[in-house]
Amino acid sequence: MDVVALTRRLVDIESVTGREGPAGQFLLQFLRDEGWDASPIPVDQQRLNVFARPKTASPAVVFCTHMDTVPPFFGSSEDADNVYGRGACDAKGIMAAQMTAAGRLRDQGAAVGLLFTVGEERDSIGAKTANQYAPGSRFLIDGEPTDNRLAIATKGVLNVRLRARGKMAHSAYPEEGESAIEKLVDALARLRAMELPSVPEIGACTMNIGTISGGRAPNVVADEAHADILYRMVTASDDLKQRIRQWVGSLVEVDFGADSPFMKLRTVDGVPSMVASFSTDIPHLRNWGEPLLLGPGSIHVAHTERESVPKKALHEAVELYCSVAQKLLQS
Repeated sequence: MDVVALTRRLVDIESVTGREGPAGQFLLQFLRDEGWDASPIPVDQQRLNVFARPKTASPAVVFCTHMDTVPPFFGSSEDADNVYGRGACDAKGIMAAQMTAAGRLRDQGAAVGLLFTVGEERDSIGAKTANQYAPGSRFLIDGEPTDNRLAIATKGVLNVRLRARGKMAHSAYPEEGESAIEKLVDALARLRAMELPSVPEIGACTMNIGTISGGRAPNVVADEAHADILYRMVTASDDLKQRIRQWVGSLVEVDFGADSPFMKLRTVDGVPSMVASFSTDIPHLRNWGEPLLLGPGSIHVAHTERESVPKKALHEAVELYCSVAQKLLQS
């Protein structure tokens, strides 16, 4: 199996989140043709996860990554050193490396499997569904672009929406109104001044104000405004939620959305490590075994107009996945 050619083949299948159906069908048939016992795990009417296992064994180690990508879609290309295209490193190059490694291990008699999910880039609905169908595996090697280093931890994610209420008035007479935008700006200033926790060797919790919206017109005192914030957490979310409410007080309403926990992960001796500041499907796949996080490519080019993965890194990932899985099976 040529891992570079397979990467390009996968990248050329559009699978932006919500439109993963064709990718799932391709994987299902491809894995069956490669001799796997491959089964669909339906997620909705159009989308499915794919789980593949050896025909003669139940997997103890499962390789996993996601088939969906962020928009916009653009197909593959390559030069002497890299494969380019949407999903090249996040995560179709990873998928190709995992399939190549798993096929080699299976042919050697190792008890390994493959799980490919939908929806990771949005709500992890594929992982949440797959968690109900765990086969009793001991380890899950999740794939994300970590530069072929094992993550010692992944930061958690907390989505927060602030909503301010006001009273409309003519802007020539602001004293007759109550500006929701001013309340929102004040609340955001308070949160920007709030000290966030930090953990040695892991790093600091970070905050990003992603969107702000509100108001009617420049000559109208705003009666509504809201902002969406994302925190990357290094501790549990309960304390952070409490402090957010305390710091904004009665200025705004606070609604908490997606809450994915900070997690420490298993490492393997001899493999370089890193901390993943991004989120993954791992918190939603707890039934699939003790998690590890490892994959070729850099997160810094994922989701960009020149997303790419080095060919050398793809080949190295195949060897690394084989080595890590063998050590886990022997443990």
